[in-house]
Amino acid sequence: MVSDPSPRGLRRYLSVFAWTRQAVSLVWQTNPRLTGVLAVLTVLGGLLPPATAWVGKLVVDAVVAKQGTAAVGFVALEALLVVAMAGAQRGLDVSNSLLRVQLGHRVNVLILDKALELDLTHFEDSETYDRMTQARREASSRPLSLVQRSFGLVQNGLSLVTYGALLLRFSPWAVLVLLLASIPAFVAETRFAGQAFRLFRWRSPETRKQAYLEVVVAREDHAKEVKLLELGPRLVGEYKRIFETVYAEDRDLTLRRGAWGFGLGLLSTAALYGAYAWTALTAVAGRISLGDMTMYLLVFKQGQSAFSSLLRAIAQMYEDNLYVANLYEFLDIPVARAPGTVTAGPVPGDGFRVEHVSFTYPGSTTPALDDVSLHIRPGVKLALVGHNGSGKTTLIKLLAGLYVPDAGRITLDGLDLAAWDPHALRRRIGVIFQDFVRYQFTVGENIGVGDVPRIEDEVGWRRAADKGMALPAIERLPEGFATQLGRWFHAGQELSMGQWQKVALARAFMREQADILVLDEPTAAMDAEAEAEIFDRFRAMTDDQMAILISHRFSTVRMADEIVVLDQGRVVEQGDHDALMAEDGRYAHLFSLQAAGYR
Repeated sequence: MVSDPSPRGLRRYLSVFAWTRQAVSLVWQTNPRLTGVLAVLTVLGGLLPPATAWVGKLVVDAVVAKQGTAAVGFVALEALLVVAMAGAQRGLDVSNSLLRVQLGHRVNVLILDKALELDLTHFEDSETYDRMTQARREASSRPLSLVQRSFGLVQNGLSLVTYGALLLRFSPWAVLVLLLASIPAFVAETRFAGQAFRLFRWRSPETRKQAYLEVVVAREDHAKEVKLLELGPRLVGEYKRIFETVYAEDRDLTLRRGAWGFGLGLLSTAALYGAYAWTALTAVAGRISLGDMTMYLLVFKQGQSAFSSLLRAIAQMYEDNLYVANLYEFLDIPVARAPGTVTAGPVPGDGFRVEHVSFTYPGSTTPALDDVSLHIRPGVKLALVGHNGSGKTTLIKLLAGLYVPDAGRITLDGLDLAAWDPHALRRRIGVIFQDFVRYQFTVGENIGVGDVPRIEDEVGWRRAADKGMALPAIERLPEGFATQLGRWFHAGQELSMGQWQKVALARAFMREQADILVLDEPTAAMDAEAEAEIFDRFRAMTDDQMAILISHRFSTVRMADEIVVLDQGRVVEQGDHDALMAEDGRYAHLFSLQAAGYR
């Protein structure tokens, strides 16, 4: 029901229906042929019931007139019409089922494609997650529902026109009663449709939290800690608490919706049986035939059902439109900037220049980077050092083009990163982050994803695995590079964290044409000897490349050509190991502290 009765409120209510056109277009694009079949069968479904009622009248009149042959003929005709109605309904069911599956797939692909377009900052924003959750929960079914109801309007509209024409022969007042008797159901449905949608919007964070709790309790990578900390009962208890809160809201709405629907439905029932008595008394008085009475009773009953369905469809279309609007609200999230198109810089070999760059994460008031400047040249091995939260990984993400600086700029070969074609830029970068992904793929695919165009290059897998020191462990696996990793799928093998890090390192080496290699804490789960060996290899294989290393092990960091010390997002020291030790500043202090632990 329109809560604001003013013209402005009515316009706002009606504006929601503007999404019907997008829904029809989306369904048509999904499968034009099935949509056309759906439209034709809908028209037939609207015309056949009144025709059946008319033929039923002819049967009764023929029986009263003792015209046996005519009666049998009309019965046969009615049987054909009933068969046609059943066929049309079955066709509608089949078309709807097929369209529902195809449309669900199409909408999910649209949502996933949009997710690929979004910036990394969008994925760190809870509101964006809420929008995505809302879009995925209902939008795969709502567009088809909206189209079905739109076709239902046409179907019931056609039926009403023919029913109305038949009832006018009896009395214009009968048509008015038919219309008025159906309004209560419309009022009830419209009133509660908006409330149901508002509940859906408000509880998105709770829904996401429930999904997260399911992951924590049921995923194998959380199972060890959940069991050892005996955290499970608390998590399940929180899951139940959220359900009880959500269920209480649903229960209250359902009870109120049911009570109002029943009460207003009694008015419709009273109108129906009032018309029933009126028609019977008119037949008793001899003003209409028995066949007319039979037809009018059927027409009034079916007409009331059609009109109620029409009004209910309008109310439900309002709800469907709200959900479809929600889908397009997510799909229309603006991307911060248009991607660049340039694939080469004007100063080849200049490397990276970071010029007075500052960056603050959305929702934070403290800069992650503050006025950072440095130059990374080809062939130089750069190490980033600093406490956790000093801005090291943030700087890497900016260099990779995953974030856009709030101030300053970053250039590669003399060209601002914003002007680079994202694909060309990323093809030049091989990176392993400290929170690298452990894909539930085969070993070869886990390495191959480092260079997607060569994801099935088995020779490349072996070469990259050798560079990342993962080859010996891989060769000991049951099926080598074809071994399924992780426990999600049949016969999956789990690796130690150190082995996973070597696979991830091989993934970075898979991108052989990259001239920028970044290792962000790549060996945290390895011993110092393995890390030193990997870094020696890293130096040897990146003579002409820019290489950036983040590590907390200073025995490895000291091998870098240049070391940058970050503190609270600012560069506080810069130079090679000997120069920084001579300065006796923060780096020298941290190095001495760690060295003392080995004495």
